[in-house]
Amino acid sequence: MLDARTPLLAVKDLQAWYGESHILHGVNFDVHQGEVVTLLGRNGAGKTTTLKSIMGIVAQRTGSVRYEGVELINRASNEIARAGIAICPEERGIFASLTVEENLLLPPEVKPGGLSLERIFELFPNLKERLGSSQGTKLSGGEQQMLAIGRILRTGARLLLLDEPTEGLAPVIIQQIGKTIRTLKQQGFTILLVEQNFRFASTVADRYYVMEHGRVVEGFMNSELDANLEKLHEYLGV
Repeated sequence: MLDARTPLLAVKDLQAWYGESHILHGVNFDVHQGEVVTLLGRNGAGKTTTLKSIMGIVAQRTGSVRYEGVELINRASNEIARAGIAICPEERGIFASLTVEENLLLPPEVKPGGLSLERIFELFPNLKERLGSSQGTKLSGGEQQMLAIGRILRTGARLLLLDEPTEGLAPVIIQQIGKTIRTLKQQGFTILLVEQNFRFASTVADRYYVMEHGRVVEGFMNSELDANLEKLHEYLGV
């Protein structure tokens, strides 16, 4: 059991490379149990690479990634998944030849407590309507995003890494994704969210970290958002 003051996830001096390209230059932040924390930044700031590095998908990385007090930096991605972390990538990764139900049932339960299909359908009623008849890529963009999130909820992971979940979606679907994130938080999930849309992030996040050139350059609470809007406009170019 973690002490209440100990972060669920602690990232320190995280460095990452793609081949010879040095992408992350000492990333530092933490996430506490039950929080929604958002990484903000322009394209190329290192946000997605940070999620992939936490998950062990980036082959070359150094520094420290501690989850529930356990060091994961030298663990393989399958071991990190079994520790209770799951990633929903920006590209969603829906299997085109599988139905909605088959996509949902594909991932194994890596830890006890994965959500049942019934609970997933409570979060995403649209998916129940398309359950057996629709192949994954015949869904709308919003339905594919719901399916991608629903799929990782079956695994039993309690820390969810969500990469740009609202990208390219209609406003009504963005509202539904926001409602789902707030519901998951109420149910005890911890969420690390990558977003460029800080207006959406402001409806779900407890805290923010701003990334630039592979580093965290700013951090603040949601209650401090208004006071930091001018800085955010400069960092995000909006």
